[in-house]
Amino acid sequence: MHPILRRQRLRYGIYVINQHGEDTFNRAKLLNVGFLEALKEDATYDCFIFSDVDLVPMDDRNLYRCGDQPRHFAIAIDKFGFRLPYAGYFGGVSGLSKAQFLRINGFPNEYWGWGGEDDDIFNRISLTGMKISRPDIRIGRYRMIKHDRDKHNEPNPQRFTKIKNTKLTMKRDGIGSVRYQVLEVSWQPLFTNITVDIGRPPSWPPWG
Repeated sequence: MHPILRRQRLRYGIYVINQHGEDTFNRAKLLNVGFLEALKEDATYDCFIFSDVDLVPMDDRNLYRCGDQPRHFAIAIDKFGFRLPYAGYFGGVSGLSKAQFLRINGFPNEYWGWGGEDDDIFNRISLTGMKISRPDIRIGRYRMIKHDRDKHNEPNPQRFTKIKNTKLTMKRDGIGSVRYQVLEVSWQPLFTNITVDIGRPPSWPPWG
């Protein structure tokens, strides 16, 4: 990532947020944590790119910048045959300005396990009157690094019900309600590594 970002002549920081323990994974909550912890280190940050760690951009013209509307960068991933899986897909790599992020109350904290949070975020953007911008499909290409299936990230069967209720939940569930504890911060030469305790789902397992 660093060679690409440097060629784009950006001033940036990279933050890797790790979930402590063996509990069910919560991607969106970790992204909320990343937003808050980055601002603690540099309050002047005004553009936030949220990226899965296994995705690598293939074209320098896919500029990591924020604009007038939320940006979806990873629109053509090799895993999906370099095609957008569906019109409302907002997963993989996305970017919002600080104002846009706060306008949607950040990301949901209640999606434990795999799936649904990206669609909830898409709903938040739509419900606040914004539209998603995307690069040309020839530019927004990404390679996914092969790895074993993630542990503690089983599909959440509640995700479809939650997605339908975004309008009812987004004001109470988001950046204003995220709770976590920082356990360790490690400043590496190329990135900041942060391990956090984000708690457990309301019930265990989260859907049983």
